[in-house]
Amino acid sequence: MAQLREACERLQDAGEVVRISSYYETEPMEFTAQPWFLNCVVELRTESLPVELMRILLKIERAMGRERNQAKGPRNIDLDLLLYDDETVTTPELTLPHPAMHARRFVLVPLAEIAPGATHPILQKSARQLLASLPEGGEVHRWVAPED
Repeated sequence: MAQLREACERLQDAGEVVRISSYYETEPMEFTAQPWFLNCVVELRTESLPVELMRILLKIERAMGRERNQAKGPRNIDLDLLLYDDETVTTPELTLPHPAMHARRFVLVPLAEIAPGATHPILQKSARQLLASLPEGGEVHRWVAPED
């Protein structure tokens, strides 16, 4: 939780944090022999261009101690750029919209919470529609902080 809060604070260096979804506890995908994750989605208003913004996100990850040792494995922070208005980008550094967002419940639940009408620029479906079309599976639960 502290890592998510710190990442959200650091994002303010890249622009204005407009909204932050609730935090969600989500089961790992693909490499499942690891603890569940906490996820959220942040809406950011920025003047940075998409590739520049992705570089900022990677810089934040490094500053927070992210090490890329195992694909899909345990990590302390993972910042992805899902959408950038209605732009599409395909470069070696970045693909927009995020190439797997439409198939990930752990992305679409918090996205649909804060921006249900956000439209996937290729599929032309809203976050709410994409979420409704997912098959069962991939547990996502709103996270409630334990009381001290």
